[in-house]
Amino acid sequence: MSDIRRIRGRRRAVIAGMVATAGLVLAGTALAGTPAAEAAYREAQVPGTPCTVTAKACVDLDSQKAWLIRDGKILRGPVPVATGGNGQATPVGHSLRVYRKDATHVSQESRLPSGAPAPMPLSVFFNDGGIAFHSGSPNRSSAGCVHLNRADAQAWFDYLQVGDKVQVLSAKAEKAARAQR
Repeated sequence: MSDIRRIRGRRRAVIAGMVATAGLVLAGTALAGTPAAEAAYREAQVPGTPCTVTAKACVDLDSQKAWLIRDGKILRGPVPVATGGNGQATPVGHSLRVYRKDATHVSQESRLPSGAPAPMPLSVFFNDGGIAFHSGSPNRSSAGCVHLNRADAQAWFDYLQVGDKVQVLSAKAEKAARAQR
């Protein structure tokens, strides 16, 4: 990847992080007027989650829990996750999409204390800037990514396919936005 594309990717990640932060602070008002949010509010929610029946993966930023969904029913979860971190919020969205999977990915932006690229095993990328579900401690955040324990990361990697819808939401904001309808 060229330096220009890497810088643009970081800029998009920072902007997405600011939008995600604004969405949480403003109880969802930042997302409420978007076409994707308005379409989501017309869909049924999966009971026990803040997400809709068309999502394949769901993350609740409030509870730090995630689910896999099939045909509007919970397939797996809730499982613990860690989101955000290193000054980057996990992007919020109703219609994020899986665009790439890489079982052995290493980050070119996050580094280990030794300076080596940080491993991101079982990565399922769903937003620009390298934001992915991946294996890691659900007790430690990961620069905007969603950390899952190894068994859950394997399940996410095996189940999700390119094009699948991912929803990353605040359950409190979703409840407030839906109450206004």
